[in-house]
Amino acid sequence: MNFFRLFTAFVSLTTTVLVVSEDTSTKHRFLKWIDQFKIRIHNNQHFYNVFEKWVENDIFIDSVNSLGKSYKLAHNQFSGMNSTEYSEMLSNKFIYRAPINIIQDNLRKSSPPSEVDWVSAGAVTPVKDQGQCGSCWSFSTTGALEGAYFVKYGTLVSFSEEQLVDCDNWKHGGHDHGCNGGLMDNAFAWINDNGGLCSEFDYPYISQNGATGQSCQTECSLVKGSQIMDYVDVPPSSDNDMMSAIALNPVSVAIQADQREFQLYSSGVFTGSCGTNLDHGVLTVGYGTENGEDYYLVKNSWSSSWGENGYIKLGRGSQYNHGQGQCGILLQASYPVL
Repeated sequence: MNFFRLFTAFVSLTTTVLVVSEDTSTKHRFLKWIDQFKIRIHNNQHFYNVFEKWVENDIFIDSVNSLGKSYKLAHNQFSGMNSTEYSEMLSNKFIYRAPINIIQDNLRKSSPPSEVDWVSAGAVTPVKDQGQCGSCWSFSTTGALEGAYFVKYGTLVSFSEEQLVDCDNWKHGGHDHGCNGGLMDNAFAWINDNGGLCSEFDYPYISQNGATGQSCQTECSLVKGSQIMDYVDVPPSSDNDMMSAIALNPVSVAIQADQREFQLYSSGVFTGSCGTNLDHGVLTVGYGTENGEDYYLVKNSWSSSWGENGYIKLGRGSQYNHGQGQCGILLQASYPVL
């Protein structure tokens, strides 16, 4: 995977950068970016390569922001990647499957409320970071379980993504693939078969470097009441059904996240070009309206340095992808039932 490793070591590049550009302001901002995101530079050639891509993204950010759109872009940990590298980082990390377990009776038949915010309600744990591991599916799964657990028991528990990465595979009765991708419905089924899930505290995440960190551990204690008894696949291509589901609890969703503007998203309601080729699992934790733009509030797993402190507001309405939702958010949504 072409992904720049975020190590704590910072390489001094003062001598090299003097000959890169005559724009001292650009050089200074680039060096600050390296320092802020702890980007590891291997040699001069690597430095020039990263700098060139960063400058291209810098120009792109200014260009998009000058158009007065409903959202803004900014530098983040992905600014040293071109679009191809960013897309490759996401490729083959999510398994698409058409919904097969729709339970429509669990959804509210009346009109959903005008806005929902599970973050403010206390049902959402702090933003996490999957690192270089293609484990977005596990973070989406635990987020939905955390929300459902809070709604049922009134307690917010951070559940273990690492247990899913290590244990939810064919060797242990599952169908997912650790750092090589997975599907939230598969993980919901595995948690049911496993009798529940351990907490993040008892089974911490250590797969940030892109490889499953360890064999499946069985010593941790399953959180009481965390067994998933069933899961609901939200009927696709319906904002009303999606909003009704979110009104009940946070909802796992799949989206297309490989677009350049998504890569560099910073704030506002994202209404930019975004298709429906699902490649990333995230968590929808609310919806509302900002400056006249309706949106879904989505929690990502790329740390709080990406987006709006780790979140993105995706445009909401039938105008997106012929009713399939912005970035395909309406195509594959589900949540667990405890």
